[in-house]
Amino acid sequence: MKRLFAVTLILTIAFAYFIYIPLPSTVSEPWKLMILAGTFRGFMQMGTVAHTLGLTHHTDVLNLVASSFGLLGSESSENLRVSDTAFAGVEVRVFQSTLREAGELKRGVVYIHGGGWALGSARSGSYDCLCRKLAKDLDAVVVSVEYRLAPDVHFPVQYDDVLQASRHFLQPEVLAQYSVDPDRVAVSGDSAGGNLAAAVAQQVAIDDSIAIKFKVQALIYPVLQALDFNTPSYQESQNVPILYRTVMIQFWLEYLAADPEHLHALLLNNHTAQDQNQVASARAKVDWVRLLPPSVQKQYKPVVQPRGTPRILEEVPGLLDPRASPLLAERDVLVQVPQAYILTCEHDVLRDDGLMYGQRLQEAGVTVTHDHYEGGFHGCISFAFWPTYFSVGIQSMQNYIAWLDKNL
Repeated sequence: MKRLFAVTLILTIAFAYFIYIPLPSTVSEPWKLMILAGTFRGFMQMGTVAHTLGLTHHTDVLNLVASSFGLLGSESSENLRVSDTAFAGVEVRVFQSTLREAGELKRGVVYIHGGGWALGSARSGSYDCLCRKLAKDLDAVVVSVEYRLAPDVHFPVQYDDVLQASRHFLQPEVLAQYSVDPDRVAVSGDSAGGNLAAAVAQQVAIDDSIAIKFKVQALIYPVLQALDFNTPSYQESQNVPILYRTVMIQFWLEYLAADPEHLHALLLNNHTAQDQNQVASARAKVDWVRLLPPSVQKQYKPVVQPRGTPRILEEVPGLLDPRASPLLAERDVLVQVPQAYILTCEHDVLRDDGLMYGQRLQEAGVTVTHDHYEGGFHGCISFAFWPTYFSVGIQSMQNYIAWLDKNL
């Protein structure tokens, strides 16, 4: 009995050591987040080991683990028809509310899942559940885009997939096929999906060949720039799960097909140093000293190197491409984009991306609703469902849907 007790105690201490990480006092349900983060760290370490041994790419391991938890089939339910199809060659899952009589017009939502342009699926449990709830609560048709992922493809393929699917859905005959009101279509997404939603919203807004435009854009903790990895939120929340600063940079490097060895240089903002003349105009668009309120800046100072690494911008031109970084769009583009909803979380490295974009949109005359969660962390809406049920995820999801219900 004593031996069993000793073994149990040792395993408990080891488990607590692996799970425990210091978290901000205001983060929602910290112990639950620690367990979630510990699980993610374990999967990430498995991927790193497999990648180091040359067995497979580390993101393939993460996607394999995610799929083992279940990619849901296109099963219809009461008042909801679900089907898998393709729009302009891009796979999509369509959720159609059947609450209205045949022929009555419904609202439409193009939804783009997150996952660092490398993970996730429209068929995964959390996104399937979210899109089902969107379709039911809004009495809408929701098109969830199954865009291709890194490392199999890189920028701009993910962007092109979402743009092509959106262009197809926005055609008058297609909207009519799904009984969608052409004046009530939204584009939305979370994290990397928020990045793609913002970029596609910009392109649709300025493309004269697209007659029907999005009415609103709803961006959930979007990633919007890769020029400053030392904003106050990147500095403050760099070690807060589930999105760490180094992991976000790794996602960027994979998305842009860049050398992983650039990670350290990007951590130091070497790619935007003062001697990098080609980035001067872009740097002004991520000037958080001007764009962020003092209450957010706190004690943090800008990290601007006097001398940088010029070959990074030469090797990775996507760093300055607004299709990859929507925050870098010119004002004459921003003035044309639709009304915006931007959801941010206090304990998220991407918080300031959303805040800066909201400020730039407002300066361009665009109506912006900013929804902020003091206890929130990156990805919280994905954990509003079984088995996690984070309260901040449930609250933020409900408010997000309520905004769409009111404004779409």
